[in-house]
Amino acid sequence: MSINNNIWEVAEAYLSGALPEADVVELKNRLATETTFANEFYEITGLIRSFEESGKQKRFRAMLRDIQAQQEAGKPAKTALRIPLSRNFWRTAAVAAGVAVLTSAVTYSILNPSIRKHDSQYNTISREVGAIKKGLAQQQAEQDKLKEIVSKNNKPAPPPSDVKYTGTGFAITNDGYFVTADHVIHHNGKGDFDSVYIQTHDGQYFKAHVVTFSADADIAVLKVDKKNFHFGKGDLPYTFAKDKAALGDDIFTLGYPKDDIVYSKGYISSKNGFDGDNEQYTLELPAGHGQSGSPVIDNKGNLLGILTAIGSQSEANTYAVTSRTLIDLVHKQTASTLHLPKANKLGGLSREQQIEKMENYTLSVKVYKK
Repeated sequence: MSINNNIWEVAEAYLSGALPEADVVELKNRLATETTFANEFYEITGLIRSFEESGKQKRFRAMLRDIQAQQEAGKPAKTALRIPLSRNFWRTAAVAAGVAVLTSAVTYSILNPSIRKHDSQYNTISREVGAIKKGLAQQQAEQDKLKEIVSKNNKPAPPPSDVKYTGTGFAITNDGYFVTADHVIHHNGKGDFDSVYIQTHDGQYFKAHVVTFSADADIAVLKVDKKNFHFGKGDLPYTFAKDKAALGDDIFTLGYPKDDIVYSKGYISSKNGFDGDNEQYTLELPAGHGQSGSPVIDNKGNLLGILTAIGSQSEANTYAVTSRTLIDLVHKQTASTLHLPKANKLGGLSREQQIEKMENYTLSVKVYKK
């Protein structure tokens, strides 16, 4: 099989596991050295995966209709896992295929030099908006439309410059302190940005500044500039785990691969991260570009970690920095002014209720540069 002339055929064979070993070696070499080829390959594999996911959703809905028909006819239905979702979740599911196509088209980020990881195996998951090709007229039309919406709703407007990178963040106190992955802010190890804003789940923009960060741990703590700002009413509903969670623990996350918040669930597949890193977890959890900095929560409402990267196509791993590492950074740099929450209000709630409470404290992080 020619890697040069049959990218679609190669992508299909690679995803199905039918690609010969010699071609796999050649493919990985090209993905690691040729950015244009890698971008096209990842876009194609993303399209294939989105088609497969669309098919799975159709089969799943067909199964539900069959079960309902059997129940109405008085016949016993096959036992199936039931996942009750609110209307917002069905809307999220409806755009999931579109999210997969969009995120696969985004150029894979070059790693922060302080993280000793190869880009073909460990890929940070901030989203480089500039890699999404749009015409200038379309960009201007979208900006004008956004300004019109902002004006009508009397909401703080976004900055006039174009957003360059996006990620996800979450509150660590209710009075404006939040955390995200450091590579979202200091992309490629650089801090050459004009400003950082957050966008809350109800569409409001607020400017923020960096309080402290660790490039090695890939964590950045920021604070909203607005005086008397609060993410929600009362204290944060979740607590921060001081110890590592158990292998196999169920987890979920909320993030912003697009403008809509997206829910994903999975489990801890390894208590250590990339290359045995003790300050990370390895997760079996779907994640894409724009979800760097997303919170990793267990069933009891404890915050276990922060999403930072995904593995290679063949590994399909997701990596998260532990909450213990975040706690150490906070105590070392801001112990006199910043106190993490101690009361957990998510335990015992349904997943829908947990997510509803989490939405106020999960935010989109936008890095701007003229």
